Amino acid sequence: MTLTVRRVPMLSDNYAWLLKDEASGATGFVDPADEAAASAAVREAGGRLDFVLLTHHHDDHTAGAAGLARGFGARIVGNRADRRRLPKLDVELAEGDDFALGGAHARIIDTPGHTVGHVAYAFEADRALFCGDTLFSLGCGRLFEGTPAQMFASLGKLAALDPETLVYCGHEYTASNARFALSADPENPALRERAAEVERLRAEGRPTIPVALASELACNPFLRAKDAEELGRLRRAKDNS
Repeated sequence: MTLTVRRVPMLSDNYAWLLKDEASGATGFVDPADEAAASAAVREAGGRLDFVLLTHHHDDHTAGAAGLARGFGARIVGNRADRRRLPKLDVELAEGDDFALGGAHARIIDTPGHTVGHVAYAFEADRALFCGDTLFSLGCGRLFEGTPAQMFASLGKLAALDPETLVYCGHEYTASNARFALSADPENPALRERAAEVERLRAEGRPTIPVALASELACNPFLRAKDAEELGRLRRAKDNS
């Protein structure tokens, strides 16, 4: 376990992630929306960037990718099946493929729902999951392209990871998600505790991410949905809240 992760806030509420395999020095950047902010973070960390990792095609996750890669000679990594909507890929991956960041290895997981071409990067030995807009703390992504059944299956794949895995998602949405989650599951003591923690963290100007998967399994109503129909009802209610 040699992967270290630095949070890089971008835009109004995005999080991108600067990764480093300490054993080899190899570095990667997950979902750079803002080239200037991403470049500054890379320079502050020593100026090396080997890979840009993309979870899905939305501009608030990809807009800085091409310029960032050019500026540091990095290679862009993403889902082969969605390559026509992503910046030009140097490394095309599919579900089950292994991506090596030096000595740190990620398993690629197809996670359609938010978009049909969404993927996640699970560094299982390092207990780190980069899931873009599929799974949020106390929530999940809007179903812009996929179906409740697809999102239910995608969340099931993520739920099967080691509960000690830290979830690194793409947005600071947790306070809003907590309000909805409490309306959906008001008698859940673990959720009430997490919601109080989130309120405290945000009042202090601190991030709520990363979060342990174990916490999400206990608190997140979308991960706890018993089937796709229930997930769909929850998502529609959240969309209209």
